[in-house]
Parts: sequence; structure tokens; C-alpha cells
Amino acid sequence: MKYAIVKGKIYTVNKEEKIIDNGTILIKDGKIEAILEGDASVSEDYKVINAEGNHVLPGFIDSHTHQGLFDGSIGWAGFDGNEMTDPNTALVRAIDAINPEDPGLVEARIGGVTAIQTGPGSGNVIGGTNSIIKTYCKSKIIDDLLVKTPSSLKAALGENPKRVYGTDKKLPSTRMGTAAVFRKAFVEAQNYAKKWEEYELKKKKAEEKEDNEKIPSEPERDLSKEILVKMLNKEMPINFHCHQANDIVTAIRLTEEFDIDLVLIHATEGHKIADYIAKKDVPCSIGPSLVGFEKVELRNITFETPYKLWKAGIKISIQSDSFTRLRYFSILPCMAYKEGLPLNEALKAVTINAAEMINAEDRIGSLEIGKDADIVIWTDHPIENFYAKNKLTFINGEIAYNIEDEDK
Repeated sequence: MKYAIVKGKIYTVNKEEKIIDNGTILIKDGKIEAILEGDASVSEDYKVINAEGNHVLPGFIDSHTHQGLFDGSIGWAGFDGNEMTDPNTALVRAIDAINPEDPGLVEARIGGVTAIQTGPGSGNVIGGTNSIIKTYCKSKIIDDLLVKTPSSLKAALGENPKRVYGTDKKLPSTRMGTAAVFRKAFVEAQNYAKKWEEYELKKKKAEEKEDNEKIPSEPERDLSKEILVKMLNKEMPINFHCHQANDIVTAIRLTEEFDIDLVLIHATEGHKIADYIAKKDVPCSIGPSLVGFEKVELRNITFETPYKLWKAGIKISIQSDSFTRLRYFSILPCMAYKEGLPLNEALKAVTINAAEMINAEDRIGSLEIGKDADIVIWTDHPIENFYAKNKLTFINGEIAYNIEDEDK
């Protein structure tokens, strides 16, 4: 199906942050085919969507969540996000647990969230790999929702890992122990990589001499170490869960030790050390900020954090961590806007910045020719006006949500 969204106010969120007061978007084969200014003639083979008086935005992106792995609607049976049997479970993969029929994904489409990065929780020091998925497709096959997997590795500092293992008198029971588990895992990964390098070198020399007897046996594979080697080779980043300022500093220290790309997840007290984070040029996925003081490390939680980090020159995205129902995802950038973050920056924090943070900006995050047609039509700007309603959600050029269907 080909669509033409006409007469809408289009927020491209491209590099120029261009806004078209009266524009047309043509959708073909799941992609944005064209973006036209003013009234445009549209071929009869396009289904016309009249967006006059409405605001047309890129679909929101939740840069850190656990949707699909913690289905609260069925209780314990749906809790698949924390493999808390070992502090290092780098080998586990979100894709093996995501349920594409999770009701949270339906709510995401209603809330204008078209893509999410989802994965393991923070019970372990190293929790496993994340995946980026769309929130809709016609099939019930998780592979059909995929944008990228693995997209990053989840790791955690602070209260969670030391509480999970410390209560059983196991390592880690302190912040020292948590950092030690991380270091030990990556030193072992470095040694593992060297072992394979030596094997490949010896094999190559033996083959060049046609001396088959000297071709060594392959080292035994280790799935956890294979994933960690990907971090060492900068094939994907670490997403480090940390709330307190001292844990943020530890995350930066650890990743610098091993020269690993880092995204700070939560960064709840990031505003305390904004200049330091800016100096280190580390992006932050901020949230959830709609929770209370359930843990000591949340005692300084505030919606002022996005503004203060942005003001310091830090790239930010805003995320739900699954604590905010995605039906109401827009309240998160709304609150950041209320606390000082400029409107355009709040929009970028849930679109192009989020896409860049999860390394998917080639496909999603802005309205540009050739990108996926993940588009939402709102009655008003959803960040400037929380009461704005989502009228229509397109994902990969297909209608994933239509407000008119709610009355049927």
C-alpha cells in the first residue's frame, strides 16, 4: 500500500530541524519516498491521509526499556528479563525471550512509540545483549520486528547486583565486588581473543607451508567471552546501568580501562557531575523519572536532569525503563520540557538522539527520504501539549494504530 499524508505540519527532525507548515509525505514500500512542501498533486494510486490541522512527527524511540521481557499481565510466567543465576551472563540474548504479543507493545503504538531498544534488567553485573525492535508487524514472529540484534550489551553498577548476590553471601556484595566482576570478565575476554589470534596465526603459517600436521586445533568456544570480545572490538557499545554519581564515574573508568564504547543508562545523578560527563563525551539515556524514592540511589531523581545535561553539551535521550506505560510515553519529554529542556531538544531526545544512541539513525529517528516510514499524526504537538491525541501511527509504512478503531 502507498500512502500520501497531506496538509500536515511536518517536524522532520533532520540536521536542519526543518519544520514544514504545510507538507506532504509519500510512503512507498515501507519507506519515506518523498517529502514535499505546500499543496502537492498526488497520484491516484496513493491512499490520501488528510492531516490538515495536525502535527506529523517521527515515531518516538524508547532507547532503554524491557518491554517484551517483563509481561506483568501474566505475572511470574512473563518475567524473563533477569537471568539472576550468575553475575556475568553475557551469553544470554534478549531476542530469545522477547514476546511479540506483549500487551505493552500494543500500548507503545497508541503512545506513538514505534521502536524500542529492549533487553535484560540490571540484576547482574553483565546481563546480556539487547535488541532493537519495532513495536508492530503483521506476523507474530519476533524476527520480523527486528531492527538490529545484538545492539548493545547491558551491564549494571550500584544497588541491584550487590543486593541480588550479596544477600546470598556471593560476589558481588559491594560496589568493589561489582567492578571486580566486570574487570575479571573483560580480562578473561582479552585473553580469549589472544588465544584465537594465536590460533589463526599458527593455522595461517601451517597452511602456507602446506604442513597440515602443524595446523592447531581450534580453541573451545565460549559464548560469553565471544560477546565481550565484540565490545573490545567496538562492534557495539556497553549500556551501563548507573544512578549515583560515583557509579557513573566508575562506569566511565571501567570502560576507559578496556577502551569500550559507553552509553550511560539512567544517569540519575548525572546533573551533579555534568561537566565531567561532558568532558568524557559520554551520551546519556535518562530515566525513568516518574518513579519515587524506592531506592537510596534514586533520592536525587529529578526531571531537571535532561536540561542540565543538555546545557552541559551532553547528547541525551529520554527513556521509560518500562516503568512508564508506553501509552503515556510522551509525558516523559513533556516533563523534561516543563523543567527547562527546549521543545526541539525534548523532541530530539525521543527521536533522532535516541536513534543515534542505539546506532539505528540510518533507518529511524527522523523524517527523511529513504528512512523507514515510522510516522505519527497527532492532534497537537505531543510534547508541548500532553493532551494531544495520537490519530494514526505508521510503522514500516503500515498503519499500526488508528484512533478511529478504538470506537469499533
